[in-house]
Amino acid sequence: MSLRRIAVVTTATLLAMLALLAAKAGHKAQAAGMTVTIVTQGQTRTATGPQVVLAHGIVQVQVTVVGGRITEVKALQLPHDNPDSWSYSNRAAATLRTEVLAAQSADVNVVSGATYTSRGYARSLQAALDALGMKV
Repeated sequence: MSLRRIAVVTTATLLAMLALLAAKAGHKAQAAGMTVTIVTQGQTRTATGPQVVLAHGIVQVQVTVVGGRITEVKALQLPHDNPDSWSYSNRAAATLRTEVLAAQSADVNVVSGATYTSRGYARSLQAALDALGMKV
């Protein structure tokens, strides 16, 4: 193999590896179809946000609003590709629920150790709130 060919193959390999690492490090949450389901019963409206696909799994949030106030938030799906992801995601969901109920908004702080889960949670929740016409 010529020296030039070795250099080309090595460069191409390194560029491919860098592209993969950059894609993984900068992985943004993607919504698997921005479908939001809304159920209304009297003053109570419940919206299920879209599934947000993350590096370690899917996040999906359901929010209940009564009289314009967020009264309940549930994580229907959380990343669980390994025990650590599941553990961090569950703890993050509990913290995020508390913060959302206090702030009455999807604009809450990211939970340390569960950044992607936190962002996916907020994105699914915000889509649900938008579908309900909540301007928070």
